[in-house]
Amino acid sequence: MATLPPLRALQAFWHAAETQSFKTAAGRLHVTQAAISQQIKQLERHLGVALFLRRTREVVLTAEGRQLLPYVSQAFASLEQGVARLAHDPQPERLTLSVLPSFAARWLVPRLGRFQQLHPDLRIHLSPSLALASFEGSELDLAVRFGRGHYPGLGARPLLKEYLLPVCHPGLLRDDRPIKQQLAALPLLTDEAPDMVDVWPAFQRALGVALPLESTRLHLRDANMLVEALLSGQGLALLRYSLAYQLLERGQLVCPVPVYLKSRFDYYLVAPEAYFQRPKVRLFETWLQREVAEVDTSWQRFYAQTLAPRAPGDPV
Repeated sequence: MATLPPLRALQAFWHAAETQSFKTAAGRLHVTQAAISQQIKQLERHLGVALFLRRTREVVLTAEGRQLLPYVSQAFASLEQGVARLAHDPQPERLTLSVLPSFAARWLVPRLGRFQQLHPDLRIHLSPSLALASFEGSELDLAVRFGRGHYPGLGARPLLKEYLLPVCHPGLLRDDRPIKQQLAALPLLTDEAPDMVDVWPAFQRALGVALPLESTRLHLRDANMLVEALLSGQGLALLRYSLAYQLLERGQLVCPVPVYLKSRFDYYLVAPEAYFQRPKVRLFETWLQREVAEVDTSWQRFYAQTLAPRAPGDPV
């Protein structure tokens, strides 16, 4: 069995042969004309024949090139048809989303009405889940995941960077005692989600104060419940900024010290790569990227006003 030449070289030949132009082929494939020429030279070396006659202002297929072209054209047409079948959307009027429960409840659901006003013919089906649901054999179109962006067999588009802040109810703090001394006496509320592993020791180092981790009052694995515990004044916690920023802006929670940590995880849009070409998914992705820009803008403002490095001698 003959060894097949590189796919990119065959693709370059296909476009150049169809258009009789290296320049046009380069434009179609978004590469340079020199790259097309190099790919075709590689293909010619592999096959041991010349495929084009190079003239001053044009290229012309040789007899061997004309012989090869219908086979290459048929092969790429078949590939495109197969990809198109995978990308086919059986339910273009229905968008099924898998989303983290905390992100859905605290951020996405209150905003979904805006998207539905823009696209009233599209029905949204929301499935809150901590685990990455399988796309195979399901109606799932898109997932919003919180992780490191590595999802084997799936495409991942960055959505939102995340930061961790120490927060508590303002009623737990007094003006007549040093803040760090008060923090060391507060009950701790810990989130046991994977992104929160080992963050408390890092926070202690950044704060410069030992916290009584062994006396943690409440351990949770759901950020929604953590927010409720904070709002009811049960203690101090490290909370994702995307879940905290509106509560901070309204004064329902406070960040008592100018300390933060970059989360090890960020938000991503996840789906099979072909799904991102579905019109409904593209509409939702475009809308969601605009909406999350509000969080990033809020973070930049909060950082500048509260967390930016202070001059020596400034009070903490």
